[in-house]
Amino acid sequence: MKEFPKNFLWGGATAANQFEGGWKEGGKGISVSDVAMFKELKTEKDLNDVHANCDITDEMIDAALQSDDETIYPKRHGIDFYHHYKEDIALLAGMGFKVYRMSIAWSRIFPRGDENEPNEAGLQFYDNVFDECLKYGMQPLVTMSHYEPPLAFAREYNGWYDRRSIDFFCNYVDVITKRYKEKVKLWLTFNEIDSIIRHPFMTGGLIESRFSPDKFEEVCFQAMHHQFVASALAVKITHENIPDAKVGCMLTKLTYYPYTCKPEDILEAQQKMRSIYCYSDTQVHGEYPAYLLAMYKNKGFDIKMTKEDLEIMKAYPVDFISFSYYSSSCVAKQADGLEVTAGNTITAIKKPYLPSSQWGWQIDPIGLRVSLVDLYDRYRKPLFVVENGLGARDTIEEDGTINDDYRIDYLQKHIIEMYKAIEEDGVEMMGYTTWAPIDLISNSTNQMSKRYGFIYVDVDDHGQGTYKRSKKKSYDWYKQVIATNGASILNAKQG
Repeated sequence: MKEFPKNFLWGGATAANQFEGGWKEGGKGISVSDVAMFKELKTEKDLNDVHANCDITDEMIDAALQSDDETIYPKRHGIDFYHHYKEDIALLAGMGFKVYRMSIAWSRIFPRGDENEPNEAGLQFYDNVFDECLKYGMQPLVTMSHYEPPLAFAREYNGWYDRRSIDFFCNYVDVITKRYKEKVKLWLTFNEIDSIIRHPFMTGGLIESRFSPDKFEEVCFQAMHHQFVASALAVKITHENIPDAKVGCMLTKLTYYPYTCKPEDILEAQQKMRSIYCYSDTQVHGEYPAYLLAMYKNKGFDIKMTKEDLEIMKAYPVDFISFSYYSSSCVAKQADGLEVTAGNTITAIKKPYLPSSQWGWQIDPIGLRVSLVDLYDRYRKPLFVVENGLGARDTIEEDGTINDDYRIDYLQKHIIEMYKAIEEDGVEMMGYTTWAPIDLISNSTNQMSKRYGFIYVDVDDHGQGTYKRSKKKSYDWYKQVIATNGASILNAKQG
């Protein structure tokens, strides 16, 4: 009988900024996510303008700070996990989760980011959350920074562009790893660390309008260098505070194929993939790849890095590699006239052979296998798929049921390809957490109607609703997958 490895970790993944709420409660400071505006994206052009959807100016922040509105700024309420955490964790545990990936909101522990002493109420909140997880035998996998730098850190220090960011973050990491050393053994440093290039405010606290346009790319890479050093130091601190902990990196696994077999398109795809792998290359090998340094030189970038920085990065590489995978895309040397579609915080050339989600993301289960093989061949370290899911509009039937067979189909096909990567390709995997097991605010679009969960939350794009939780059809399906360690789908006849 086919099944996954014995200790495979099944579960789901969320992020504090997208579902926690309680944005001014318990001493929490305002984060960059609390000023992210909801936009009615009515056209494909609107959806594909990823940069505009994520960009922000000081004037926009000023307007946000003058308002307590939670409709325009929906990440302020999320799905109110802050008050529903016991109910929500019980629902997740009801599916038999072995692991639950979540994040700690930095601004709930250090409201401004630069304080010396932490906010005890924030620390206690996560103590309560972890206790609930452990009560059900559900292991927390905790992301230290997931798209929510404190707003004061962004405005007063220019976020991760300022070298002092390293010390601020290390102080935060030291506090949380000491506090939760008996409760959390699996950690991730930065969620999708590569995303600072695509949405610099959300990831790095960088306000683009403050910088010269011709210098901003260099600013992003300088900020990313500080994150690389901080990530290495986070590995060091975590291992010192929790000797049996494992610390991973996390990247956006954007998988690109050449649009044709033209050598020019193949080279373009190789170069595009290098632009993805450079972030994990640095964190896994502990040093900058030669091709990234060559890019800095060729573009005339002057990235400030000390000898000590490079020694730290080399001494403390990550223990494992985690990543998000939703879809794949194409690249071509000459893209004029080719159809473009949306993806995970990107736009790229549409592949003619694949279906797409309602948001234009192309569905490519085999691409997950390709990604797993490429990453394992490259690094020979354990892999963890920590985000994979389908955003869709769900319909509640008259009897209250939600028949999300499309979600089941998407996940089932990806899980099968994941199994093939393990059994046929020899890939070493730690586990799999779907994005997201319960409905939450979508990241770049700030929509609630783009739903991912096995659990429906009654709230709409404008924050209206009862916030009542209810199970979708996929809830019992995933429960069975976990209970049988994947056997329920691996041994079923595929239609």
